[in-house]
Amino acid sequence: MSVIDCHVHLYPPAVNRAPAAWAAAHGEGHWAALCTRRRQNGQAVQGFPSVTRLLRAMDAAGVARVVLLGWYWEHPASCAAHNRFFAKCVRAHPDRLAAFATLHPAAGREATLQEVRRAHGEGLCGLGELSPQSQGYGMDDPVFGAVLTLAAKLQLPVNLHVTDPASRSYPGKVETSLGDFTRLARKYPATTFILAHWGGLLPLVDPKARKLPNLFYDTAASPLLYGEDVWRRFLSVVPKERVLFGSDFPLNVYPRIDAQPDMARMVTEVHRAGLTAEELHAVVRANATRIIRW
Repeated sequence: MSVIDCHVHLYPPAVNRAPAAWAAAHGEGHWAALCTRRRQNGQAVQGFPSVTRLLRAMDAAGVARVVLLGWYWEHPASCAAHNRFFAKCVRAHPDRLAAFATLHPAAGREATLQEVRRAHGEGLCGLGELSPQSQGYGMDDPVFGAVLTLAAKLQLPVNLHVTDPASRSYPGKVETSLGDFTRLARKYPATTFILAHWGGLLPLVDPKARKLPNLFYDTAASPLLYGEDVWRRFLSVVPKERVLFGSDFPLNVYPRIDAQPDMARMVTEVHRAGLTAEELHAVVRANATRIIRW
């Protein structure tokens, strides 16, 4: 069964050449803290593949298509540049790559909405990965609200970064209140939200969240956060139609096993997670084709 990976990051060549230096020059310290650091053993937290290397990793993992997610940059200019890069990637490989646009409300209402429309016109098919808490604006920010309304109109799913309140600490971690996401889903019922990283297990701790039909969840970085039992635990309470496979490549999610990121290993994990054939098909392919308009 060919897989669609709904949570992959990719950066322009200028970022890949010297990630820490680029971040310092562009005032993106939070991204640098998360993405350019090394673990205590000297191992890099993640890789910085080119488009060609990403396609090779996909082929090796049996991944037919990926959704490239933007980053929750601290500056609107970084968001716009990332969106233009993604537009080029999608034009070059429309059969393999889809992409979501990123944004920052600090650009102002008109400029932010214009960026969303421009990205949509260039073939980007969603928004995210966004993190208001990391970017320094509130969930009730009026520009952000206008974006969510426009996203519903344009049928653009919105991927939001979520951290589990009970998860371990790490450099750059920003707390995200789980209650914020249920309030957002209720306030914007026409908007489709994809909560990254299993939504911080939101529906397991808040049964009311399970009844919100516009909340979906991706599995990004799962091996860093939870044991393999999380697949069955989560799907025992959340309908299979609301879970999307995501690896968080090129983050190395198996640092005790791999020196370099390996997309194939997480594909193997979902296949051995004890899901039924119907659940597996929904999670690794069918749900993505239903809610994302490429």
